[in-house]
Amino acid sequence: MDEAAVRDLLRQVEDPDLGDDIVSLNLVNSVSVEGDTAEISLALGAPYSPHETEIANRVREVLGDHGIEAELSAHVDDDVSADEQVLPNVENIIAVASGKGGVGKSTVAVNVAAGLSQLGARVGLFDADVYGPNVPRMVDADEVPRATEDEIMIPPEQFGVKLMSMAFLVGEDDPVIWRGPMVHKVLTQLWEDVEWGHLDYMVVDLPPGTGDAQLTLLQSVPVTGAVIVTTPQEVAIDDARKGLRMFGKHDTNVLGIAENMATFVCPDCGSEHDIFGRDGGAAFAADNDMPFLGSIPLDPSVRTGGDEGRPIVLDDDNETGDAFRVLTESVANNVGVIRRRSQQ
Repeated sequence: MDEAAVRDLLRQVEDPDLGDDIVSLNLVNSVSVEGDTAEISLALGAPYSPHETEIANRVREVLGDHGIEAELSAHVDDDVSADEQVLPNVENIIAVASGKGGVGKSTVAVNVAAGLSQLGARVGLFDADVYGPNVPRMVDADEVPRATEDEIMIPPEQFGVKLMSMAFLVGEDDPVIWRGPMVHKVLTQLWEDVEWGHLDYMVVDLPPGTGDAQLTLLQSVPVTGAVIVTTPQEVAIDDARKGLRMFGKHDTNVLGIAENMATFVCPDCGSEHDIFGRDGGAAFAADNDMPFLGSIPLDPSVRTGGDEGRPIVLDDDNETGDAFRVLTESVANNVGVIRRRSQQ
């Protein structure tokens, strides 16, 4: 069997999101056939996302039915050369943002990062919330970064996630009182002077609002896409709308809307209570033609996990953990959609 015959077989493999076969969508970079083995490079850019895993498995299945063993690799071309990138070894940068504080943005960022690592991905979590850095507490990270002789910081790891936070660099109770230029300088150093290594995903926990830290990120690093966190409450939705417009003005893809603190189920009587309203995040996503990533219930176990430093997404027997796992998979899948669309 030659290359043309293999490519013809690959037309049987459909992309679950883009609605056509992977050959027509230009997602087959190259094919090399030797004997009963085909080496195939696919334009897949979201490692361990369920949909891209499905595509790869389908390729193996289709070729296997014809006695061909598939050896797969993945590569997506970027518009920016590696020499010009700020973080050339980071494949995807995911910004987690909210229009206002108090909606659980850091909780979502921590659980998405831990969830991606649980899927098998190489993950970094950058706590860019300079005024309220609390990610280290939420993952029970006591170890601080080490420095090399070249003054490059080695980030500590927790739950398989590499961590960097302002909390490592200031006193535990010291307030951070900085103007814009200082915020820009410190954030730039924190992602340029850190040995992140090769990462499939870097999750960035942004401060609430649309201020200096957000502008620094969007102007300095190639953000793959943003997750906007809101509660169902109308006041939170109003502020989330501002965050959505901020990313639009900087031509940054939005991966979708995550609704936090949704329905509360009473542990005693089992009845549901919509403390912050119902379906506000889903309606906001629909009104703005954005993907809805999922809804996270208002669950005391989320607070407990954050205070005790173990993300609830790691609890296999918890329904709220299931909700975070669904959210994580939706984020990864939408990263893949953005990367694959870039090949069209």
